[in-house]
Amino acid sequence: MNIGGHTIGVCSWSLHPKDTADLVAQVKQAGLSHVQLGLAGLSVLDDKRKLHELDHLRAAGISITGGMVGFQGEDYSSIANIRRTGGFVPDQDWSVRKSITQQAAALARELGLPHISAHVGFVPPRGEANYQTVRDRIREIADLFASHQLSLLMETGQEKAEELLEFLHDLGRDNVFINFDPANMILYGAGEPIPAIRTLGKFIRHVHVKDATASATPGEAWGEEVPFGTGQVGAERFLRALHEVGYAGPLCIEREAGNQRLADVKAAITALKQAAQ
Repeated sequence: MNIGGHTIGVCSWSLHPKDTADLVAQVKQAGLSHVQLGLAGLSVLDDKRKLHELDHLRAAGISITGGMVGFQGEDYSSIANIRRTGGFVPDQDWSVRKSITQQAAALARELGLPHISAHVGFVPPRGEANYQTVRDRIREIADLFASHQLSLLMETGQEKAEELLEFLHDLGRDNVFINFDPANMILYGAGEPIPAIRTLGKFIRHVHVKDATASATPGEAWGEEVPFGTGQVGAERFLRALHEVGYAGPLCIEREAGNQRLADVKAAITALKQAAQ
């Protein structure tokens, strides 16, 4: 499916599939043929089981826009808790999460993917004691990915766009880019998504279609994720801003709340079609 010059897909984890066959069935029900694929679970399977699962995607003609890696132990119950437990920041989890990421990178290369997205964790402000440690860990992941001909896409939301842009420059790695998620900017209280697109434009390599409303205390309490087209992102201005910065890549619908995920994915498709008219 193509809307407004963009291939439309869905994030595999949004559909809570029981297995890859169930994922394929739901993707087809949505009228789609592209997914951003969560890699952590697949990458630890033995070769026979992994091949069996991936064969469902190949046989169904499902294309993969990119990979995603996340970690057990990340606590999203509050912004304070995910700041403490997210990504590559916690010292006690670094070695295990690096190993998981290595496995995901090997699978991504096997699948011929261009990049893997990740919430790398909250980057401390420059000058704080652990800033250099976090920066060096992300450099290490970027170098690992480069050895597999992959890019690392940092997902937006945990830093303001200007801070993230400064960090990208400080990393000094030419294979680190952005997975832009407009709702995360609102959910985390990290700023308005449309100006953020313009700030980060040349670094955007993959985009999530997600919506949200802000909390009364942005940055302290979560905003609320809502079906795309019903929140504060603004579907028309979202597509327009992406066009203005020259982004023509895939748009992958992500829904991480609610109990009618497939219906919400279909509603997001409708909202995109209306916005693109």
